[in-house]
Amino acid sequence: MTWIEKLKSRWGVSAGWQVLVILLVFACTGFTVMYTKRWMAQWLTIESTWATWMFNILIILPFYQVILLMYGWIFGQFKFFWNFEQKMFRRLMNGFSRKKS
Repeated sequence: MTWIEKLKSRWGVSAGWQVLVILLVFACTGFTVMYTKRWMAQWLTIESTWATWMFNILIILPFYQVILLMYGWIFGQFKFFWNFEQKMFRRLMNGFSRKKS
């Protein structure tokens, strides 16, 4: 089984070209967020470690999600990425709601 076949099965997509488009969306999103993050951090003059962490969690993480959906829409894979976001959000909320023993 090739790596494309494994990703098709894992992501539940029907065609190998969809896997390549999804990977392209992730690459474009990562590049866009990386470039924008540098610019925004310089503009806001963030220098301390705690401010960087807060900036990444409160600004960059939601920004990444929005950009991911935007590129998913541009490349015709919005439904996949919308479902991907919902699944990730559910996992995040389940992690917060679990009681620690």
